[in-house]
Amino acid sequence: MRSPHTFDPELAAALAMMPEVDITDLAAARAAQGRQVTAALAASDSAGVDVSDFLAPGPPGAPDVTLRVYRPQSRARGAGPLPVVYGIHGGGFVLGSPDVDHDWNLLLCRELEVLVASVDYRLAPEHPFPAALEDCYAGLRALTDHAGALGVRPDRIALWGDSAGAGLAAALTLLCRDRGGPAVCFQHLCSPALDDRLETPSARLFTDTPVWNRDNARRSWDAYLGAEVRATAAVSAYAAPARATAEALAGLPPTYISVMEFDPLRDEGVDYAHALTSASVPTRIRMLPGTFHGAWAVEHATVIRDATEEAIHVLGTALGRR
Repeated sequence: MRSPHTFDPELAAALAMMPEVDITDLAAARAAQGRQVTAALAASDSAGVDVSDFLAPGPPGAPDVTLRVYRPQSRARGAGPLPVVYGIHGGGFVLGSPDVDHDWNLLLCRELEVLVASVDYRLAPEHPFPAALEDCYAGLRALTDHAGALGVRPDRIALWGDSAGAGLAAALTLLCRDRGGPAVCFQHLCSPALDDRLETPSARLFTDTPVWNRDNARRSWDAYLGAEVRATAAVSAYAAPARATAEALAGLPPTYISVMEFDPLRDEGVDYAHALTSASVPTRIRMLPGTFHGAWAVEHATVIRDATEEAIHVLGTALGRR
């Protein structure tokens, strides 16, 4: 049957090879993703990048937090401290690890000559809010606390996230500001999951889109917040940044948001960009035409190649690398 959505032709051609994400059976979804990631890692080329793990003290009473650290070999430790991209992976709050962004992190490290740190946060529903956010904060705190030993610039840290990871990045930006640090100089949010209420036009419309749809979004928020809490007044802006008031958004760092045209999360990203702009936060937004959630995986598509070049340029400019 012909899709009711006008996907970019290159993306439409790739759809048959893209696995569907179904988080109704979470154990099966995690196992399937594990197989896909293992295969992708086996084909990865880390030439020019040193990859290691850094163990950060966890939140009070919680386990330590692992950061996957990517350091460009072209920049010797004695060449001066590096700017940082602090990456937060997606996965609907219930899937994923730094491994899912491995190739992207390698690309950023090589292209920008920055240190990339990807945080391995705890997943819901076993660890609901605020576990993931506090893990992200603990990892970033340790990164700045050990800036000298790690050879990084604590004043040049950009947050990057995709989907639920972008929602966590937005929440972490708020949390860092409200706790008085670490300083975040820029946030780059891709297809961000920001609003648990799922009341936007795109959240209501896109019930059958590839990779991610309204049902998946609802299940992911239920896992993260609890079904009895989601969409109630008990949800804070640290859990769902779309809840932040204009006053709460004032003073945040410059922001770049990209959204996919046929994505239930599209309009919450657009709305957040408008709210930031209204709060006088320098903000850019870009909608990628003909795309769906997760289309970043189709790296050869022209629309994705163009978006990747822009993302690298935006991050590089924010970190003084362009």
